[in-house]
Amino acid sequence: MERFVDLNGELLPADRPVITLENRAFHYGDGLFESIRVVNGRPRFLDAHWARLVEGCKLLRIDLPPGLDRDALERAIVRLVERNAAPSARCRLTLFRDAQGHYRPDGHRGGYAIEVTPMTEATYTLNERGLMVDIYPDMRKPVNALAVHKTLNCQYYVMASLWSEARGLDDCLLQNDRGNIIESSTGNLFIVSNGVLYTPSLADGCLGGVMRMQVINLALANGIKVYECSLNPQNLLAADELFFTNAVRGVQWVATYRTKRYMHRTAQLVIDLLSRSVLN
Repeated sequence: MERFVDLNGELLPADRPVITLENRAFHYGDGLFESIRVVNGRPRFLDAHWARLVEGCKLLRIDLPPGLDRDALERAIVRLVERNAAPSARCRLTLFRDAQGHYRPDGHRGGYAIEVTPMTEATYTLNERGLMVDIYPDMRKPVNALAVHKTLNCQYYVMASLWSEARGLDDCLLQNDRGNIIESSTGNLFIVSNGVLYTPSLADGCLGGVMRMQVINLALANGIKVYECSLNPQNLLAADELFFTNAVRGVQWVATYRTKRYMHRTAQLVIDLLSRSVLN
């Protein structure tokens, strides 16, 4: 079946070139992206994705693409999902500065591309085998205004993933330049101690994850306490559970950190609540 992508509102075959080499997303990583889960043919948590995208555009001084607002984005995703016959999918929205120039751009108009990749799971499901992780020691993430946004410059996360792969790990934990544990290479971090959730605060430089906020809201609505605070390696060793979150996979539980072993009862509860919320 032929697959399609959406480039600035035009559906194009996915197996042919759709942008030029001069595109600033390719040359400079000048832009943002959102990874959006599609369930039953509809994008989920789109309000939160759109709010983060708008804030990111303000920071990067990129104008929103002409004609693109929150409702237009939803219509575009639904149309693309239907065209690709992918009711359960991972959707990527890439928004870039559609201008010439070098480091200093000649303009600020935004352009966008939307892609969908089919997924086999109809909704969020917990990983059967817990992840093996360790702390990535080679680089630390700087705490600055860019830290909470999904910019197109992902080299730090790529390097961390390569480090994990070389050691036979499933993922790794990332530190900020103050030495705090802030997230994984694939999403936000939660630890569970005595039934209470703890997650790094945005002030520590973790990504402002859409799923992070959904999990916080779901937990609070169901009587589970949540605290945003700085975490260190000692907190990992004292925790009962450790899990990662992102908008596509939902919740992924961790089984081992070095010699420490974890349970996943709270992670299962959270993903059950999450699945019910997107199917209702």
